[in-house]
Amino acid sequence: MVIDEKRDVMDTEIRNGTIIRVTGPVVEADNMSGCRMYESVKVGNAGLIGEIIILEGDRATIQVYEETTGLVPGEPVVRTYLPLSVELGPGLIGTMYDGIQRPLEEILKQSGDMIERGSSAPALNRTKKYKFRPLVKPGEKVGPGDRLGCVRELVAIIHYILVPPGVSGTVESIVGEGEYTITDSIAVLLSGSEKKSLTMVQRWPVREPRPVQERLDPIEPLLTGQRIIDTLFPLARGGTAAIPGPFGSGKTVVQQQLAKWVNADIIIYIGCGERGNEMADVLEEFPTLKDPRTGYTLSSRMVLIANTSNMPVAAREASVYTGITIAEYYRDMGYHVALMADSTSRWAEAMREISGRLEEMPGEEGYPAYLSSRLADFYERAGRVSLIGSGRHEGSISVIGAVSPPGGDFSEPVTQNTLRIVKVFWALDADLAYQRHFPAINWLMSYSLYSGIAGSWWENYVGPGFIQIKQEMMEILQRENELEEIIRLVGPETLPESDRLLLLKAEIIRESYLMQYAFDEFDTFTGPKKQYHMLTSIFSFFKRAETAIETGVTVAQLREHPIVERFARMGSASPEEEESLFEAIDKDIKSIRELKGMV
Repeated sequence: MVIDEKRDVMDTEIRNGTIIRVTGPVVEADNMSGCRMYESVKVGNAGLIGEIIILEGDRATIQVYEETTGLVPGEPVVRTYLPLSVELGPGLIGTMYDGIQRPLEEILKQSGDMIERGSSAPALNRTKKYKFRPLVKPGEKVGPGDRLGCVRELVAIIHYILVPPGVSGTVESIVGEGEYTITDSIAVLLSGSEKKSLTMVQRWPVREPRPVQERLDPIEPLLTGQRIIDTLFPLARGGTAAIPGPFGSGKTVVQQQLAKWVNADIIIYIGCGERGNEMADVLEEFPTLKDPRTGYTLSSRMVLIANTSNMPVAAREASVYTGITIAEYYRDMGYHVALMADSTSRWAEAMREISGRLEEMPGEEGYPAYLSSRLADFYERAGRVSLIGSGRHEGSISVIGAVSPPGGDFSEPVTQNTLRIVKVFWALDADLAYQRHFPAINWLMSYSLYSGIAGSWWENYVGPGFIQIKQEMMEILQRENELEEIIRLVGPETLPESDRLLLLKAEIIRESYLMQYAFDEFDTFTGPKKQYHMLTSIFSFFKRAETAIETGVTVAQLREHPIVERFARMGSASPEEEESLFEAIDKDIKSIRELKGMV
């Protein structure tokens, strides 16, 4: 449903309620008869933003998204007659919002470094003019999702102005090409005897998914440039993934790496309850990064929602819904959107706190009984879809959620409920992080249910033999884990040369391929062609090494061969160095005499 900001004509009188109880972020008010569930209200003399979550007679329980210190019984509660919703239109890209879509840069100008309670500003700039180009003509019939026109948002994104869901008719008039603000009327639709004026902006309730024509199966991977993810545990375009891990294992760095390099058109980054210094790093770094897809800065195709740990706890829930609603809006234009939520554990903790304030029956570890359904509602809004509208366009939302289990305990409720929903599990390992192995994704615990889709894509579009190489890689890593148990019992001296060679293979895979340095200019991202070249070079060496072992070469001698050091340099090699490096590796692989000569 598109929200009409005009109130119901049957209810023209604005009725105010009265606060009768304040319990942290939860406020109770009476004289609220006629209100609706999830209606947005303004609480107290300061006009704090809240949302009705329980209605009992004329009494309402309100979840307040701002600090409630100082609220006292007797202060008014003013209805807005609208559900909690977001503004959608040109100007979203490149803007940083808080959890309830207040533009933080505008709030900064009003309040200074600390956001004052009750501060507000329009989510979208009302005075900026955009160059509008019409895509329909008077007399044409249009329906929900059809493209009326387009504007260029910043420099990288063409923003299509869509007919809102639930609206249809014949175009009576539409403005010509020119510059307009988002509140200017750009078209008038005639439906029967009723005329409806459309602008570039629309509102949508955050808890309601936007409609689609049909949900489609994923058909291609979402490439990330992170070798362990793309090769072993791929995510499909329109898929869902979870990154659980203990403190210090690199969840935020992995999320930021994905935001930088994933091959999506639009990036939505939600900092939900994270530390302020981590969000500061995002704010400082992302505007300076050159986007390889567009040549402009990364912020030119990104929306940032910052809800740090020192902000009101209730707003964490709103931030997640705000982000997914904005993602659906750009998906409806036919874009592929990637949403990073860091982290859903903080969102769940907010639900637990509010549930406790409401004196609800607690579930496992104090979380509310509806934890699983809330997580499912969020992740199910991802997917590859056929869009409403006459163009039969497609779009997708890929959702990647970080989970912060206390003490790294993956059996805790948030992690377990998330794993029941998502199809990719990237398990971060504190031991790997302490060994300075990043990304610290444990290859023995992680999994992906999109491996078949990704494998077929790699075979068809990158190079043959990928599926077999991946299978051999996993077998080597699993066998290494088994051998380590034997080594701990009897020592490495008892191993035959074939097992020692397997340990060398696993070491090369781990240190030269799976390990990736996020802060190296070239190692931070590896495209599919280079990944495939690295893999085929490594496994060609493995076959030659097996032959060399049969002729009497020892693994100790193989370790001293220059090719091992060259493998370690593959990821960080610049594009100018790659050709000569891979040529040197190919020569080493082909030179079986060199291997024999070491005997």
